[in-house]
Amino acid sequence: MSVITYNKLVRDRIPEIIEASGKNCVVETLSEERYLEMLDAKLDEELAEYHKDQNIEELADLMEVLLAVVKARGYSREELEAVRLEKAEKRGGFEKRILLKEVSTEINKGDPQ
Repeated sequence: MSVITYNKLVRDRIPEIIEASGKNCVVETLSEERYLEMLDAKLDEELAEYHKDQNIEELADLMEVLLAVVKARGYSREELEAVRLEKAEKRGGFEKRILLKEVSTEINKGDPQ
């Protein structure tokens, strides 16, 4: 018998899928604090997978974890979207592909430093 140790947050139906394949698994229900820690780790994991594969499935996984974080932190999807829209209205989005290279401040010779 071989055992693989994961210790990572998985989607809700993963234990059921594992057992349906004839394997056994050990799971734990996390405390709220540990759940938030594991969600943050899962965000990092999913972002790394997106950087590697850059496909829509990885974006969907990233979004699923992000929505879980939103809920776990006590926000709603509607609140998240309202904040996103407000920021987009005030600061814009990313459609124009602008790369800020530098900002300089001209110092007048008469100004005390």
